[in-house]
Amino acid sequence: MRSLTCFRIFVACVIVVLLMFNDRLRSAEPPRVVAHRGASAYAPEHTLASYRLAMEQGADYVEQDLAVTRDGVLICLHDDTLDRTTDVEEVFPGRSTVDPATGRRQWLAADFTLAEIKQLDAGRWFAPQFAGERIPTWEEAVGAVGSRAGLYPELKSPQIYRSRNVDMTTIFVESLRRLGLASAPASRLIVQSFDETSLRDLARQLPGTHRVFLIEVRDGARWLSASGLRDITGFAAGIAPHKALLDGRAGIVQDAHRAGLTVTPYTFSSRTPSRFDDVSDEMRYYLGDLGVDALFTDNPDRFPR
Repeated sequence: MRSLTCFRIFVACVIVVLLMFNDRLRSAEPPRVVAHRGASAYAPEHTLASYRLAMEQGADYVEQDLAVTRDGVLICLHDDTLDRTTDVEEVFPGRSTVDPATGRRQWLAADFTLAEIKQLDAGRWFAPQFAGERIPTWEEAVGAVGSRAGLYPELKSPQIYRSRNVDMTTIFVESLRRLGLASAPASRLIVQSFDETSLRDLARQLPGTHRVFLIEVRDGARWLSASGLRDITGFAAGIAPHKALLDGRAGIVQDAHRAGLTVTPYTFSSRTPSRFDDVSDEMRYYLGDLGVDALFTDNPDRFPR
């Protein structure tokens, strides 16, 4: 009995040492900066101009939110609709639908073909010097980023496409195979989504793809518990929680690391009020005090190296 007790103590000590060693290995890797919608504090989000500027500012990854056109092409667009960031209301005034939740007119990207979307100006809304920028396709984004940075696409609003019998994940997987990215390492490609089903589907179709699960504030209690983090390891290699879920809670980062998950909070921006005087100071707190692995920011140039 005494020997069994000693063995259990020995095993526990080994586990502690391994966890400490794993943390040291993780901390030895430099933190990464993900350009949120490109360098979106300085250029119109999800345009090639924004992506190129992000790389000039030293981004390790460039993010692409993905949507699917009516003719099945992946494009880079944050909103489900086109009206906030393009002149669609001027170009296609009669093509709106009514949002049942708000009663407002909207122009869903899924209702337009790629040829129609390419007619839209996606830069003028931000500043006059960006007039003429277009919404890029996913393939155009891949070409523009090249090998200068990693790709960080998000499978956005898959429920819209499921309601239309469109399999967004399969379309995305087919694009990865066509572009030679199906077996890309995490340094080249990380895929994110708020949608658990999409990530599970991706895990089945391309198990080698590095996947990150986005977590909203309202879902923090569910997923950032010990059991929630354990569940996430079944379909993702990392979590990307809203930064408010981690503020003052370094233990969550440590728990995620012990579960083998990376931690990449969102979103740090000079345009968003916070308790910090400067966005660089805010990022420095999350990286240094909380120990996150990477973060999303509109300001890649302000990332503390």
